[in-house]
Amino acid sequence: MIALVAAVALLGVLLGAVAHVPLPLSAVAAAVIAGWLLVFAVRERHARRAAR
Repeated sequence: MIALVAAVALLGVLLGAVAHVPLPLSAVAAAVIAGWLLVFAVRERHARRAAR
């Protein structure tokens, strides 16, 4: 859960900074965050299935 909170906080910081960086850089940052959240979701789903 703390990783999700950190991801949201990082997203907030990047959204605040997105006005000052070029569009390709912000697109790469968004893709990295989306990938991290995807990995987190897959790990959580796998952990829940393994707990059953």
